[in-house]
Amino acid sequence: MVNTIKRYRFKSGFKHEFEIVTISDLYNRNKKNMTVPHRADFYQIIWISKGSATQFVDFNPVELSENSILFIPKDCVTIFDSSTDFDGKMILFTDEFYCKNQSDTQFLHSTILFNDLYTFTKIRLTQANPELITIISSLESEFNKPNDFVHYDVLRNQLNTFLLLSERLRREQGFKEIAHGTDLVNLLQYSELVETHFRNNKSVGSYASMLSITEKRLNKSTSMILGKTPKQIIDERVLLEAKRLIVHSSDSIKEIGFSIGFEEPTNFIKYFRKHTGKTPSEFRESYL
Repeated sequence: MVNTIKRYRFKSGFKHEFEIVTISDLYNRNKKNMTVPHRADFYQIIWISKGSATQFVDFNPVELSENSILFIPKDCVTIFDSSTDFDGKMILFTDEFYCKNQSDTQFLHSTILFNDLYTFTKIRLTQANPELITIISSLESEFNKPNDFVHYDVLRNQLNTFLLLSERLRREQGFKEIAHGTDLVNLLQYSELVETHFRNNKSVGSYASMLSITEKRLNKSTSMILGKTPKQIIDERVLLEAKRLIVHSSDSIKEIGFSIGFEEPTNFIKYFRKHTGKTPSEFRESYL
């Protein structure tokens, strides 16, 4: 257990907030920090070109075999496999790099690659789709060129093509499609608001007001798509953050409760036990 969950911001010194790196090179430089719980404030794409690995993303083990690609949203708590029996590439980038306009922001914050409502996105490469590997190679080649007047646009456009083709492949490999419409828009906007405000705002009515809809309409949207009430979505986000801090930091239970909006430790303990069947201390002990 560490004192607190390490948070990594995009490394300074690059021409743009984009990097493509060989996993073995990254491990040689930074394996110790990658194989302990950490958060990154940037998006991560992991391509395993040889071997296999198990990545943990918010308590979920994700098995990666050769020629699979994992898309990790920003701010997840991630633990990389400590094995050295695999290699591949990692693509790292920020909102600031990708988003040139509101349309880009909307795509990045809604694409199934980083916003699958049911799981973390993983795709499998086959001989039928070599173009993704070709783009990875092109991104690496362009990344290593001097910065000139087209360097950013070439990198960004190649990344955009990679994301679009990856999303197509994800759908071909059995993605559960959600019909576009008002319910999906409401859910995505609600989820984004909860992500921003869950520590200090646990009122469904308040979120509904922010969205300019009624609580009943919001409940219809979340129930139709996820089979969950808006309150359940808030509770799940609060509990995820609590679990992250309980297991991956040495903060006291009182400190953790306070950080996610519980001024009284007893209220946090009751809340956590109600939803998990364990006290925070019992949950922590189960991971020791």
